[in-house]
Amino acid sequence: MPVDPYIAALLATVAFAALLPATGTAAHTASHATNGAVALLFFLYGARLSTGEALTGLRHWRLHLTVLAATFVAFPLLGLAARGLVPYVLAPQLYPGFLFLCVLPSTIQSSIAFTSIARGNVAAAICAGSFSSLAGIVLTPLLAAALIGGDSGVDAHALLDISLQLLAPFVAGQVLRRWINGFLTRHRKVLGYVDRGSILLVVYTAFSAGMAEGIWHKVPVPRLAELLALEALLLALMLGLTSFGARRLGFGRADRITIVFAGSKKSLASGLPMATVLFGSGAGLAVLPLMLFHQMQLMVCAVIAKRWARQPDAEVAWRDDRDDDATRPAGGAGPADAAAPWRPAPAGAERG
Repeated sequence: MPVDPYIAALLATVAFAALLPATGTAAHTASHATNGAVALLFFLYGARLSTGEALTGLRHWRLHLTVLAATFVAFPLLGLAARGLVPYVLAPQLYPGFLFLCVLPSTIQSSIAFTSIARGNVAAAICAGSFSSLAGIVLTPLLAAALIGGDSGVDAHALLDISLQLLAPFVAGQVLRRWINGFLTRHRKVLGYVDRGSILLVVYTAFSAGMAEGIWHKVPVPRLAELLALEALLLALMLGLTSFGARRLGFGRADRITIVFAGSKKSLASGLPMATVLFGSGAGLAVLPLMLFHQMQLMVCAVIAKRWARQPDAEVAWRDDRDDDATRPAGGAGPADAAAPWRPAPAGAERG
């Protein structure tokens, strides 16, 4: 699979920060600009999320609880288990970033895209991604404080910063949505560039600070290879766990597809701004595991989605009928929900 263009832009930004890092007054200015960009980013997230759509999606509460359990329970437990691999397989300086990856919310747009390709329950994927992102604003910093603690500098002050810089703009966006939603809809393409540009600024600032700390001297190439292997194992475990768990819980095929794609991913768009707030000057090293995992999940899930999409129609219909008649939970979504007209996710809500 080709490298996602936005991932290429992120890597180019990292290279630019390595060659021309912001220092002195420039670093101070970039830090203030990043804080403003992050606040704007979460304001736009809040303004785009339809409260009515979120309430409608509550009827699939079993599906959403399953995705949230995978994202905020199973992932963190695997992250804690990886502590036993330090320092033999995982470098001590990379473990806080690896654990931070495990407490992040799921993606929105890529979960929707892969669910649509595989002919899953797209409507449920929209709501599941939105609920996960909303819950992550609160749960991610709390889990980071509880699980990472002193290794990241996460404390009560950092939680207050999260509230002021992320949660407050998000709530403000929700409050003002009824007045500005038309403007956002008309200019969604331009605002999508604003989203992605904000994240690139976050990456540049974080890696500029990392260059000042000499992060590339702290992480040898063999250690990066070990990190990649461990992240591949993490992704494989979560794909298997969500698939097996959804089947055991009696979900229909369309819902199982949604659970696999929404429950096995981590959000780069949410993770980068949060890392800047939580880790401060150490954000450059902290987001390295996230950037590697994000590209890996895109490549692997693209292959899986296309493979499921190639299943014969007769086989798919037979499985759906069987699941509906025998094992579909009451109130769960079936093939009729999956076949509903698809509305694309808000532009820039989650790249990838």
